[in-house]
Amino acid sequence: MTYLPVVDRFATPVALDPLSAALFAVAFVASTLLTARRPAYGLAALVLVTPVAFAHDVAGTTLTLPKTVLLGVLVGLLTYRGCARLLTRPPAPLLLGAFALLFAATALTIVDAVHRGPVVREAFKVIEYAAFFAAAFLCRALDRDDAPLLGAVCIAAIVVAITALMQELVGAPSGLYIGAAIVPRIAGLLEGPNQLAGYCEIAVATLGAWALARRFALLDVALALAVCAAVLTFSRAGWFSLAIVLAVVAAAGGKRAWPALAPAALGLAAGAIGAAGWAIAAHNPNVLRASLEGSAYAGGVGNRSELWRAAWRMWLTRPILGVGAGNFERLLPAYGLFGVRTHANSWYLQALAEGGIVLFAATLALLAAIVAGLGRGLSPARLRAGSPWVLAALAATIALALHQTVDYLVFYPKVGGAWWLLIGIAAASVA
Repeated sequence: MTYLPVVDRFATPVALDPLSAALFAVAFVASTLLTARRPAYGLAALVLVTPVAFAHDVAGTTLTLPKTVLLGVLVGLLTYRGCARLLTRPPAPLLLGAFALLFAATALTIVDAVHRGPVVREAFKVIEYAAFFAAAFLCRALDRDDAPLLGAVCIAAIVVAITALMQELVGAPSGLYIGAAIVPRIAGLLEGPNQLAGYCEIAVATLGAWALARRFALLDVALALAVCAAVLTFSRAGWFSLAIVLAVVAAAGGKRAWPALAPAALGLAAGAIGAAGWAIAAHNPNVLRASLEGSAYAGGVGNRSELWRAAWRMWLTRPILGVGAGNFERLLPAYGLFGVRTHANSWYLQALAEGGIVLFAATLALLAAIVAGLGRGLSPARLRAGSPWVLAALAATIALALHQTVDYLVFYPKVGGAWWLLIGIAAASVA
């Protein structure tokens, strides 16, 4: 058998068939009943399925397992009389208002959009993320049992990390092409290595924050595996953001941080050994990506310098409302990038290009609302004494806000959904 370090993935639409429809129906009913029994169980189920797409096309849209379970959780919450009033508790109104502003800014870009279908898709994605937040907030506000949620986070992180680490042996979806060497960049259940790095930032923030308060074997294993997988993505922005997460958790934990984060240190060492092993096997230290020089292979989706120039030119063309949400990838040929169809590899440049100043301002307002809602007046001492969910959400938000200067991670619901679940849990903990 020949070892292939990179095994190309080809996204092909899968139509909804009777068996898949039955599985979706079972997932919907099960999540509804779980939530009606105990909201923490429904939320735990949503945490577990978020990194699993199981996508099928139906009626011009994509049906996924997370969407199905999310709908089931929302229906299950209807069994609790008056629970919607809980969304009036701060900081929920502030965050929902920021969502409303982002939705309005996204929808408004349809005015100048050449392709209007993608605008509708992106507007509905904002609604989907708002639903993730609302479901998490309500479940947490109704049921404050941490055990099911924390167990679900641990299991999800372990499954994601193991599926990614297995790609070291069976081949990854992308790789570093440096000289004659091809080094796999693992992704697991996520769409690519940068997306895996983003998911791991959320997982490590959550697990690390909880390690300060309550350590147990499953959490230690999940934390070590998540850090190890993040290192082996060979994502430089992911490495930097992972360091930010660990630094924020360590600063909040004080003296307790060092023993609590010992599993993270073990995972970091294992990942570093793996990366060094690839450098030795390739006879090329640039595998470690110590320089700013890019790989000779861009994965068939262009490189950042080309994409950023195109995004900048699109914004200059329509500085107020942009070229339309979701239109960036479709308009690239008009800006000199042929055979490339992807996003701008920057959340902020994507917002400028597709929505101009209006969408860019709404994006910044959303980040400001998260920090204001969760972290107002909090000192490291108060973070240590407060809920670990709040520390986790703040650490993950800081890391993702920085990471997305060079990547567009919330484009992918597996990352965006996990992030908003964490923020919803943390917001309910504050409320």
